[in-house]
Amino acid sequence: MPDHYYTENPVSAHGERRVALQALGNALTFITDAGVFSRDGLDRGTEVLLNALPPLEGRVLDLGCGWGAVGVALGKRYPELDIVMTDINSRAVGLARRNLAENGVTATVVQGDGFAAVEGCFDAIVTNPPIRAGKAVVYGLFAQAREHLNPGGALYAVIRKQQGAPSALKYLREIYSRAEIVDRGSGFHVMRAEP
Repeated sequence: MPDHYYTENPVSAHGERRVALQALGNALTFITDAGVFSRDGLDRGTEVLLNALPPLEGRVLDLGCGWGAVGVALGKRYPELDIVMTDINSRAVGLARRNLAENGVTATVVQGDGFAAVEGCFDAIVTNPPIRAGKAVVYGLFAQAREHLNPGGALYAVIRKQQGAPSALKYLREIYSRAEIVDRGSGFHVMRAEP
């Protein structure tokens, strides 16, 4: 059975490839591999998410960083950010570290399930959550994110409409003081939630 991208230690045969892409006004190069999310390049949901983000400052968490598209793109665009990237998948974490170096970006990368290896609070938490891990996992991440935001901070998440964006927004409105859709594209909804 093939690994899920949220597998802690993938056993899929390696199949590294190099992908070039444009993100936030910069040309970037990434190494991807089997056993990680969207190995063929930047998925449309992440692209919509990146383009919906306002200018960020301070400390930012890339939650479920995969091979590093969000953290690398943000670090290249805003080099002054203090970026932390985390993923449960050991292969993804290794790729994220390599891709930071590949693109001359500095960030801290940690391996852990959700917030397990994450310390401190953030001005923004950005995620394309692991929908296939199930609603309980995704909503758990949303609830934990609230506890890791600085005053004035926000969670940014992207979910495809037919994969539960409306119900996710409803849940966010139950646990955050404010939650709204800030952008839509190709069936994806980008949500912003403030504690």
